[in-house]
Amino acid sequence: MRTLNLETSRREQLVDITASLHTLTRAAEVREGVLVAFVPHTTAGITINENADPSVRADLTMAFDHLVPESLPFTHAEGNSDGHTKSSLVGSSVTLIIHEGRLQLGTWQAVYFAEFDGPRHRRVLVTLIPEAA
Repeated sequence: MRTLNLETSRREQLVDITASLHTLTRAAEVREGVLVAFVPHTTAGITINENADPSVRADLTMAFDHLVPESLPFTHAEGNSDGHTKSSLVGSSVTLIIHEGRLQLGTWQAVYFAEFDGPRHRRVLVTLIPEAA
């Protein structure tokens, strides 16, 4: 298992971690297999979406805020229930195929760490599983 350490700078943001995942894959020398990335936080998640237009990240954040506004009458005392809910909607892991030593993402796809209760120090746990011979 490997760990990506992140420092988020805003309460909500999507951080592109694709290059870091590519680097881990190359360093592990896995030619064929899968990569599993898991976020061990209850107010953060991980997702795959477009990376060509930065407005997509802003649109996603806006949509999450529209679906789950911070102002809902939550009962959780910490004041971050919207983050818990958004994390559940996004999910805590992604699985990517590795083929010929490269992550198999679509032309416009990137992997994003989704922060919903920052700024914070965060981790992404990564496991690379080689294909059996």
